[in-house]
Amino acid sequence: MNGNDESAGSPAKSKRKDARRNQQTLLDAAARVFVTSGVEAPVRDIAAEAGVGVGTIYRHFPTRADLVIAVYRHQVDACAEAGPALLASGPTPHAALGRWVDLFADFLVTKHGLAAAMQGDSAGFETLHAYFLDRLLPVCTQLLDAAAASGEIRSDLDAYHLMRGIGNLCIGADSDPRYDARRLVALLVAGLRRPH
Repeated sequence: MNGNDESAGSPAKSKRKDARRNQQTLLDAAARVFVTSGVEAPVRDIAAEAGVGVGTIYRHFPTRADLVIAVYRHQVDACAEAGPALLASGPTPHAALGRWVDLFADFLVTKHGLAAAMQGDSAGFETLHAYFLDRLLPVCTQLLDAAAASGEIRSDLDAYHLMRGIGNLCIGADSDPRYDARRLVALLVAGLRRPH
């Protein structure tokens, strides 16, 4: 009887896992389209990139704002999850910090039009910003602490200030082809090293 109970629960779990994977695929596709075409890109372009029908997108995300917010949260989650993985697999904590900062800068540079999409919904925007800080500040802190503990960087660094500085360096990167925010961010990370 237990075998039947387990097999009865298994298809439901598998279905939920498939639904999550499908939603992840859709969010990844929407993020790629947003990077190249902005958040006002036609839904049919997102559907084509994801390999689904337009109705599937509207079933999951009834409004464009719902889709933009979901993509934003999805990208924040991916950036947050990358930190510990990079720390575990990187050659050094400073190298892991550098790779994570690259991902963070890419996220900042490529989130075209989020503010415009959220215009008029300051409470929604503030909620997203709080989510951003809640998810990413601890990851940045963990990476900074590990790099400081290894003696690679100074120990008086604050994650909020570093993230704010990176954010400021990324402003306008999408509107000026001569401005290379990623290069400046790399210089900032190199400058974190402890003087010898």
